[in-house]
Amino acid sequence: MRQALAALDCLVVIDVAMSETAQLAHYVLPASSQFEKWEATFFNLEFPQNYFHLRAPILPPLPGTLPEAEIHRRLTRALGAVMDEDLAALHQAAALIPSAGRGPFAAEFFRLTAEKPQLLALAPVLLYETLGPTLPDGAKEAAALWGAAQICAMSFPESVQRAGFQGFGPELGEQLFQAMLSGRSGMVFSVDDYEVTWQRLDTPDKKVRLVISELLTELAGLQSEDPSLRDPLFPLVLSAGERRSTTANTVLRDPAWRKKDVVGALRVSPADAERLGLASGDEARVTTRRGSAVAVVEITGTLQAGHISLPNGLGTTYPTESGQLVAPGIAPNELTASEDRDWLAGTPWHKHVPARIERV
Repeated sequence: MRQALAALDCLVVIDVAMSETAQLAHYVLPASSQFEKWEATFFNLEFPQNYFHLRAPILPPLPGTLPEAEIHRRLTRALGAVMDEDLAALHQAAALIPSAGRGPFAAEFFRLTAEKPQLLALAPVLLYETLGPTLPDGAKEAAALWGAAQICAMSFPESVQRAGFQGFGPELGEQLFQAMLSGRSGMVFSVDDYEVTWQRLDTPDKKVRLVISELLTELAGLQSEDPSLRDPLFPLVLSAGERRSTTANTVLRDPAWRKKDVVGALRVSPADAERLGLASGDEARVTTRRGSAVAVVEITGTLQAGHISLPNGLGTTYPTESGQLVAPGIAPNELTASEDRDWLAGTPWHKHVPARIERV
């Protein structure tokens, strides 16, 4: 991936940190973090109720940063994808919102996007620039939710009405959007039932296809595989990217935030540790077909013999007090190969990487 990015004529990165990808970019556009801007989250974990949460910023943005919505607006405008004449009527309709509500704005928005369907792909930018300044408490970035509410109301009106909203079409979408703006502690935006959910499947009989013949053929081949055919140079199976309690993702760059497993231990089963002469706290070199790295060993009974694991989210750079960049732990992608991947989805086999380990 580094070679591919280095071959580009121009690489632009939008990020909240000087990430490894940003370090390879020609231009870095620094974004505000999720604590410094309006954010939205949808939850479907309480089926049949679907929850929505709009979060206000709790900190002022760092100087020189912008919310992604503003960055995308500037890029879109600079590229000429949206012109002033496209927005003139929308701005006029938005100016009427304090006295006439959002009804005239909705009518103008639907007219414009029907006349120029290519602008639908840029709807978040259109709404941010025109509707955004009219929203209360500076919630300009929440303007795209108006479009989301309209789509939800038009696509699944029964589910929205079941959540307690009234009306049809734009009126229903308007009610939903208003509830989103006022429901910052969370609100139910739709209520499903099982029958409606099954109807959303696009299979002819509205059933989930559990049998995929191609995968069954592959599974049969794997089950009949002769263990002696495995590569003796890499007798272990490495799970490269185990999620642990202190490794949410690469946002956790400061190693001081991890109260345990700071260096990202290489977990080894007791049987393999005894066979290799390893003890917890020893250093071991883990080697795959892609690369090699040294890690601190942790012996654990949670693994079966023949299996080892490294955590996700480590191996990212962080500056010391002197400004030197250090990278605690191992970046799992340094040990995985894109050519060792699932043939159907193209996903690398992160959880099944042939490997070996040896004591350092």
